[in-house]
Amino acid sequence: MLLVCVEFAITNATAETAVPAAIMAASLGNLSEVSTRETKANTKRLPHRNRRINSNANKLMLLFFLATVIQQLGGAMEIDFRFFFTLILGAISTAIAGKSFLKLWKAMMLGKKEDLSKEIPQRIGIVMANIFGHKKMFKDFWPGFAHAIIFFGFIVVTLGTAEHVIEGLFHGFSLSFLGPIYTGLVFLQDVFQFLIVAAVLYFFYRRTVSRPARMPKEWAKRKDGFIVLSLTGFHMLANILAVAFFVLSGNEHAHAEARPLSSGLAEVLAGLNLDTATADQLGWISWGVHIATVFAFSMYIPKSKHLHIIAAGPNAFFARLEPKGTFSTINFADETQTQFGVAKFNQFSWKDILDLYSCTQCGRCNEFCPTATTAKPLRPMELIYDLKKHIDASAEPLFKDPAAEPSNPLIGDGPLSITEDTIWACTTCRACVEACPVMIEHVDKIVDMRRNLTMMEGKIPAELQNTFKNWENQSNPWGLPQDSRDEWAKGLNVKTFAEHPNAEYLFYVGCAGSFNDRNKKISASVVKILQKANIDFAILGKEELCNGETARRAGNEYLAKTMIDMNIEVLKRYNVKKIIASCPHCFNSLKNEYPDFGFKADTVVHHTEFIEQLIAENKIKPVLGVDGKEAKDKIRVAFHDSCYLGRYNEIYEAPRNSLRAVPGVEVVELPRAKQKGLCCGAGGARMWMEETIGKRINVERVEEALEQKPDVIAAACPFCQVMVEDGVKAKEATTPVRDIAEIVASSI
Repeated sequence: MLLVCVEFAITNATAETAVPAAIMAASLGNLSEVSTRETKANTKRLPHRNRRINSNANKLMLLFFLATVIQQLGGAMEIDFRFFFTLILGAISTAIAGKSFLKLWKAMMLGKKEDLSKEIPQRIGIVMANIFGHKKMFKDFWPGFAHAIIFFGFIVVTLGTAEHVIEGLFHGFSLSFLGPIYTGLVFLQDVFQFLIVAAVLYFFYRRTVSRPARMPKEWAKRKDGFIVLSLTGFHMLANILAVAFFVLSGNEHAHAEARPLSSGLAEVLAGLNLDTATADQLGWISWGVHIATVFAFSMYIPKSKHLHIIAAGPNAFFARLEPKGTFSTINFADETQTQFGVAKFNQFSWKDILDLYSCTQCGRCNEFCPTATTAKPLRPMELIYDLKKHIDASAEPLFKDPAAEPSNPLIGDGPLSITEDTIWACTTCRACVEACPVMIEHVDKIVDMRRNLTMMEGKIPAELQNTFKNWENQSNPWGLPQDSRDEWAKGLNVKTFAEHPNAEYLFYVGCAGSFNDRNKKISASVVKILQKANIDFAILGKEELCNGETARRAGNEYLAKTMIDMNIEVLKRYNVKKIIASCPHCFNSLKNEYPDFGFKADTVVHHTEFIEQLIAENKIKPVLGVDGKEAKDKIRVAFHDSCYLGRYNEIYEAPRNSLRAVPGVEVVELPRAKQKGLCCGAGGARMWMEETIGKRINVERVEEALEQKPDVIAAACPFCQVMVEDGVKAKEATTPVRDIAEIVASSI
């Protein structure tokens, strides 16, 4: 196609039309070269995708070829070049883009219904903060700043482009009737065009030279980003040149008085000594390239990662507003249900599919993902890309029959499937969701696929099968006798609700605090603090059951609901209103998930929150050091954030404030802390599965902690406690790992 363009330009060129053909062919050559290199690199890996790449490249080539033909005919036949140029290219690009967007819409509508139309003011606020405000983008400042320039610049420049397109069809049209507003708009367009070119160059540099660690090399070199950056650059440069040449020729479209930068470029170009006619002709050629890149963009967007330009705004608007620590429930009483979880892509909701369209492939989700940083098969960015790729290849047959079986299984080992190892690798820590600037929910999709594997196919890791049996038989993952659940409290003068039914607070101990020997000490420390502060509390003892949180995340919703319902029956029997939980997983479940199952306490607090409150109210006063002796020297305490306390419930300062209240404690922040904290590796039922692929996550975390040379590593979660201690042992270190409650209890 490129050779045809060049040959046509040479053999049919006149003095007035040789330049446009040459410019079109040259710009086309750049795109062709990139596409050719990428196609060769991917031939063996993704043959189906290469056909799409070639198709997209050919469409762009055809568009520029038609632009050349129209220019030639316009000069030869003295027809209205601008009108037919705009009309024909606009019609072709609209038809091609419309077909692609229609397919995307139909695929999305195959998803399950989900009503996300409530709380409109809150949704508008989310869009303003995350899309227009770039809230998460600015967490990585310079890329965020450059993206903001392109984002806002395109909004401003597109108004000018729309004016050009309309003027191409209806000569003389202008927005100049807006008066001073128009002058200001033209000025902003002039400034933003130059800024966008600078931002494009920055992103070229970032992709080729200073590639961030979160972006795999093979992804950074993908042709998709280069084509879009090239189109963006051509789009801006063409308009800059068009205005500059119009300034030289005195064309009324120049508006030189409001375009200081383009006028400055015109002064430079004046050195070429172009006559007025040539300058005007070059202006219209540049105008044509500017318009052509817009139409090329419209065709390319639905096939590329820059679909997020269209999808990100709606995706943020329709974000789920439920608490972060919740998942969709299943009505097991509905006998018409034949499928639990997701086995085919159309069993996702339409919003889940919109998530896939919104992905920018920026890699932020990979940066703090514990599996992505330890060589596991799960990398959140690739998961979302692979799911979208699966839909692209599998949707067509389902348009006619939604019940049809896709030719490619969603879960499996095929090139268009998600592997079981990928699905089971997730720790549900939400680092990916926290980082995503376009509000994609990765974890929900993984849990939905786990539900299918667990409840429909019985494909469960062997060690997790034993854990399920233990929950079923003894309501704890170790399978220890339920009758021994309250043995940890012997000799501590702790009453049960059966003995003290009017207690103000329930201390919900959880399985780890009841059965794990190491975590029994943490439970005892919580009791010491509560008793010291004269808090009226009791435990459920043998009547307490596992809260069901981990079973849910392992995909066994039925087992989880069974335990949750039994727990709620006990909680309602004693009319429990206030709950203190020492495990963030129990805390999150009782606070955020139990309301979906029919129980909502007035107050659910984590023990670190309660300790902070007791200290603030002078009900307890830490006076001794970490070791229970008078504090003489500073003790460096490195605090590890629990995912379910932090990212899920945004509790970051309570544990730190509790530590700072202990004499001699210097809180040391780890490099990955708070919202960016690294998971210990135990969440999402991973506590009960062997970690055989890649580096152990807890070792990765402990290495980071030990680099800070702490005297103590502090935690606020029984799972974290176990994982971090195991990591310390694996590194043959001697640094003690203690819970916040243990440290404070030693100090009072």
